Amino acid sequence: MTKRALISVSDKAGIIEFAQELVHLGWEIISTGGTKTALDNAGVVTIAIDDVTGFPEMMDGRVKTLHPKIHGGLLARRDLDSHLEAAASHEIGLIDLVVVNLYPFKETILRSDVTYDLAVENIDIGGPSMLRSAAKNHASVTVVVDPADYAVVLDELKAGGETTYPTRQRLAAKVFRHTAAYDALIADYFTKQVGESKPEKLTLTYDLNQSMRYGENPQQDADFYQNALPTDYSIASAKQLNGKELSFNNIRDADAAIRIIRDFKDQPTVVALKHMNPCGIGQGETIEQAWDYAYDADPVSIFGGIVVLNREVDAATAEKMHPIFLEIIIAPSYSAEALAILTNKKKNLRLLELPFDAQNASEIEAEYTGVVGGMLVQNQDVIKESPADWKVVTDRQPIEQEMTALAFAWKAIKYVKSNGILISNDHQTLGVGPGQTNRVASVRIAIEQAKDRLSGAVLASDAFFPFADNIEEIAAAGIKAIIQPGGSVRDQDSIDAANKHGITMVFTGVRHFRH
Repeated sequence: MTKRALISVSDKAGIIEFAQELVHLGWEIISTGGTKTALDNAGVVTIAIDDVTGFPEMMDGRVKTLHPKIHGGLLARRDLDSHLEAAASHEIGLIDLVVVNLYPFKETILRSDVTYDLAVENIDIGGPSMLRSAAKNHASVTVVVDPADYAVVLDELKAGGETTYPTRQRLAAKVFRHTAAYDALIADYFTKQVGESKPEKLTLTYDLNQSMRYGENPQQDADFYQNALPTDYSIASAKQLNGKELSFNNIRDADAAIRIIRDFKDQPTVVALKHMNPCGIGQGETIEQAWDYAYDADPVSIFGGIVVLNREVDAATAEKMHPIFLEIIIAPSYSAEALAILTNKKKNLRLLELPFDAQNASEIEAEYTGVVGGMLVQNQDVIKESPADWKVVTDRQPIEQEMTALAFAWKAIKYVKSNGILISNDHQTLGVGPGQTNRVASVRIAIEQAKDRLSGAVLASDAFFPFADNIEEIAAAGIKAIIQPGGSVRDQDSIDAANKHGITMVFTGVRHFRH
């Protein structure tokens, strides 16, 4: 009996050559729409869907393959006489191979001129239905959704006249992943259209971006997936100009770095980061000056770290970065001279280019944190804050320089792991105390790191001080200005201690835990 294939594809890459090989192997080809036109024009003899179903295509193509003579041909079990008798009785010809890919819904909703009606029209109904029917009956039917699989199918057909069961099973699994991802995009689009913020089902879909050598540690397997609708300002979308492939830890750290620098748009800024914590943040009149401040903040910790700059990297800045061992440099662009300097004898240095003008759009994405047996979902901590909303709770008011430094420190502390303490002046971090199990320990670490540079320094705490002993430590170091959220039942104890030592303290009313 002559084998029959049904071919209907949006992505026509390689389809003519594939169909020609099928015909050469003695297959009949059923086709429709633009695919049939392309095959006919290439001299490939095809059978129209209408001739199979005996029913005309209608409703602007919405109804053409949704017919028993198509789905019966796909779903009939070859090992059941009752199925084969029913097919014969109703003149349903069996279909042994399906090659289908779907209307470009993703590409449509990514268009700048997309309308709701256009998006709806690009929801494929017949394609997923044929794919699912064929994949369900993979015991007998081969189903192909990816042009990358044409070669293996042809090789097996040439070798044995049919595909192997493991291949059909693997291709069926791929189909169900494909249709699930397609439906997830549609579900997400409609969920956003109707403004549903807490859907009862969370349907996410990602595309494999990179298979990794290992994860956080060598004994952990890992892969890097990218949003199916890519975020421009993200490490997944970054253009890599030089260096080795990014590792699992590189990606985590780089992601943390590009989040931090989003809060420092107004001035040339450099952020140095190590193990998910900023080890130096500097602002200046030029990007070179910002680099000088960031490097000087902690010239020890920056070794082997990640640096992100929010202005083009120029030659002068590149000359200063080149002698230092850095894992990654991230910037919106690099001058030709800077690129030549940074790549000279630095084949492993990873240089990433990101569209910084897309930063605001990246803030909209939700954050997902996996836990055993589930997932936590939250919006990003991108609340817009204004010093005008802050409250000075002590007798002494901050002077202008202190207020500028407090604003800088408050932006920076948001990205320090809790319990987090950060000491800075008005343009540079001086000491960072991250991730301790009690706040006074974080205070001591930050003070120790900032020692000998505390004149005019201010201190920020990501959450309130639970005890006045923190204030005593800060006062002993000579720091005269503190910014913190407030909100403790013991706030008055901290205020009294600050007043005793002539410290000005500002409450923001906003906490910035970062676990």
